[in-house]
Amino acid sequence: MTTVLAASAIILAGGQSRRMGKPKAALLFGHSTILEGLIAELRNNFDDILVIAAPEQSEPFQVEHLLRAAPSSVRLLRDPVAYRGAAYALAQGLVAAAHEIVFACSCDLPLLQAEVVRALYEMLNGYDAVIPDIDGQPQPLCAVYRRTVAGCIETQLARSEYRLTRITAALRAYRPGDRELQQIDPGLHSFMNINTPEDYHRALASRQSRERGKSR
Repeated sequence: MTTVLAASAIILAGGQSRRMGKPKAALLFGHSTILEGLIAELRNNFDDILVIAAPEQSEPFQVEHLLRAAPSSVRLLRDPVAYRGAAYALAQGLVAAAHEIVFACSCDLPLLQAEVVRALYEMLNGYDAVIPDIDGQPQPLCAVYRRTVAGCIETQLARSEYRLTRITAALRAYRPGDRELQQIDPGLHSFMNINTPEDYHRALASRQSRERGKSR
């Protein structure tokens, strides 16, 4: 039986998905949407899951419809202003989280594995955050934070720094790299985010390949 982590989870689902051309959270991935799949992957590990969405009047799809079968541990929060960016949404989620430790991810990680999330959680120790560094690129939206980081983000936003990679670069964080994370997820599929239709089709192909491998 999976032990529930003493942590909350945040899924950011309020972006514009400009390069994709349609809401990424609502894209079908297997028998469910990406957002539903993420919740299914996380639900046994967290008793507090927050979905951050755009204001209802700005939302191009009905997020409530995607959450109709979600467990009671899932809460929906809406950005007060549409499309202000991931840093604003992350800060809002951290403030609203029920636990001191929070895993945060974007809604475009269809191959996220709970084992990776749990491993990142275990790496926190005395740090303020655990931010993976994949192929030299920080992954602040597949990372673990302490709730206190919200204040740091809000301070930088007040100084007109909106780039989450820049904001989190100043944190006292553990930054596991490719080799360390490949011990848990050899293909680093958990960090395969989809920004374009091409990315989406590559992720679908990767999923199908993994399923064929399991059936042998």
